Amino acid sequence: METWARDRTKFLVEPIAKGIAKLGISANTITLLSLLLNIVAAGVIANNQPLWGGLLMGLIAMPLDAIDGTVARLLNQQNAFGAFFDSVLDRFSEGAILIGITILLIHRQDYPSIPICLLALLGSQMVSYTRARAEGLKIECKVGWFPRLPRVIVMAVGLIVDQLPVALWVLAIASLLTSLQRIIHVYRVTHPVEE
Repeated sequence: METWARDRTKFLVEPIAKGIAKLGISANTITLLSLLLNIVAAGVIANNQPLWGGLLMGLIAMPLDAIDGTVARLLNQQNAFGAFFDSVLDRFSEGAILIGITILLIHRQDYPSIPICLLALLGSQMVSYTRARAEGLKIECKVGWFPRLPRVIVMAVGLIVDQLPVALWVLAIASLLTSLQRIIHVYRVTHPVEE
């Protein structure tokens, strides 16, 4: 899905990335700015403003995160640290938003949704960890229904239309199932069936 989305939005991303690259702004700076905007969005959400937090996250922070890789390529700054930095800050961003949602749920006294939000947080981290651990073992692991892009979209839409319980159930179930898909994938790669 992420590759499909990248191909479909290339006509938008490329010109913006070229403009940023001409200003000499590094890809790592954009990655850091995206994190800071997500932290602000989390604060807005925690302050009982899910619509504005969702718009900030979905329409500004997320597109910035999509641009940093293109800027790195244009400025010839692609390197191992940049990829590492981007991945780590993505985890912080997602965690911050889900913490903001948890605080919002506490304010709303929506206590049944809090464990679901925590499961969504666990699932989102495990989707990323299973891939990172597999790739640390030199096993490609991009399988699964719910990588980061659909998770961020579901969070943003859930916030904007104020349907958090539904969004959190989708996030929790789909991210945990994606983690399981990746575990099964690594098992199959490491235990090939002999014919």
